[in-house]
Amino acid sequence: MTQTKAKQFAHAAELLLDSKAILAEGPHWNARQNRLYWVDIQGLSFGHLDTATGSNEQFNMGKTVGAVVCDAEDDEVVYLATRDGFERFDCRTSTLTAIVDPESDKPGNRFNDGKCDSAGRYWAGTMQDVEANVTGALYVLDNDLSCRKAYDGVGVSNGIAWNEDETTMYYIDSMKGTVRAFDYDAAAGDIANPRVIIDFREEEGAPDGMTIDAEGMLWIAHWGGWQVSRWNPATGKKLEAVYVPAAKATSCVFGGEDLGTLYITTASIGISPAELQEQPHAGGIFMYRPGVGGTPTHAFRSGKSLN
Repeated sequence: MTQTKAKQFAHAAELLLDSKAILAEGPHWNARQNRLYWVDIQGLSFGHLDTATGSNEQFNMGKTVGAVVCDAEDDEVVYLATRDGFERFDCRTSTLTAIVDPESDKPGNRFNDGKCDSAGRYWAGTMQDVEANVTGALYVLDNDLSCRKAYDGVGVSNGIAWNEDETTMYYIDSMKGTVRAFDYDAAAGDIANPRVIIDFREEEGAPDGMTIDAEGMLWIAHWGGWQVSRWNPATGKKLEAVYVPAAKATSCVFGGEDLGTLYITTASIGISPAELQEQPHAGGIFMYRPGVGGTPTHAFRSGKSLN
């Protein structure tokens, strides 16, 4: 798809931050701070953007950062899913503290995307750096900082979302081009009964990051598809799509005071100089008001101190 095909879309996202990231991903909305947190996986960093002022602060970690979530109590603390597992970062002191690395025996793997459920458990999955083999898995960092494997046989672990009452969890494996649904036990934080509900094989691009709106519809970023699309998980049908002026849309999250703004991350990795002429803001963060409200972003709740 080229930018000339933008006319096929009824709506288009607007540029919010020309971040020129290599691989922006994992947007996380902090309602208390009115900030959008996000990672640049290959830029080895995460940032937080004040959406009112446009001020963005970036923190370099010196390693790939696949996901960032905020601490439920401390505004200066975040939890990262990095190449070295789950880690805690204090923005005041720039102190990075290791928690657990469930794949220390797989140096070719890294964490890629993650999100918290309403209980504050941190779900994040892994993938092989070279994306050649199915070597990843989906993990849970529980509130007591213990870690467990929830699902195996993952190619490229990506978007996660829950329905309103958290009886269902949705999950994307980009390598397999599918969105799966699991029965979700919110009390225990367990998943069961995986089934494919959306098949992306006929779509432009691959399914990447994902969020869910207040009506229970899924919003999925198309890696290589110039769009974010809305889907009904009950029927597996595509409902609409918004044009993104960058081919590699990576993820999205609802934010803003009314949770009515869809923030969209994109990537510039692998784009040639000629292609960059057509998409000069690739790697930027975009925004779109779809006319439907979103769902809250949850922070990590730790019941155990690392000190």
